Amino acid sequence: MNNTAILCCRQLTKRYKQGDLDVEVLKGVDLSIGTGERIAIMGASGSGKSTLLHLLGGLDKPTGGEVVLDGVNLNKVGATKLARLRNKSLGFIYQSHHLLGEFTVLENVAMPLLIGGESVKQARLQAAALLARVGLGHRVEHKPGELSGGERQRAAVARALINKPALVLADEPTGNLDSKTAEQVYQLMLELNQELSVSFLVVTHDHELAAKMGKVLHMEDGVIIGA
Repeated sequence: MNNTAILCCRQLTKRYKQGDLDVEVLKGVDLSIGTGERIAIMGASGSGKSTLLHLLGGLDKPTGGEVVLDGVNLNKVGATKLARLRNKSLGFIYQSHHLLGEFTVLENVAMPLLIGGESVKQARLQAAALLARVGLGHRVEHKPGELSGGERQRAAVARALINKPALVLADEPTGNLDSKTAEQVYQLMLELNQELSVSFLVVTHDHELAAKMGKVLHMEDGVIIGA
């Protein structure tokens, strides 16, 4: 396995069993993501893309194979260490922004820093700076419900990047956006990729977004079949 990779998996499998139902969703996936890489994964619904993303992010456990993040095998660490590692090394962006409606945008973006032990003052300062960077400096005290869809997604990108993760995992990050807003979100991701060497692994149905990534992989029936 490539030791310089931020995240890699080998022979990753996932089965779901429920009663007589036995579904093999992933059938032996190998993938390696290096510093500053931008990779898109495309494929039909049900091909295993989101399941793969959940396993790579430590949100679910594989049936077989291994996932290694920053040199740590996720199968072999406890819940507390896994949570710390995910908070430090990974950022997550979803199609639905997953912002918490009862908190302000500033509080939402600051939350990963607070979870990581940063002081309230520093967390708020860093969150405010990053929100200004993504064009939301005038929206910091608004609740997510007061923002447009594009603004909420930009806030979600800021939250994913606040801890300066090595890798951002994005599941249909532009799926709910119009083409203009989707382009703005992509440009933001590209800038941060180039300036901070953040790697991006993006699951998407959007051919335009995929074409702008450095590498495009295709999933079919639980395996990656290449570019």
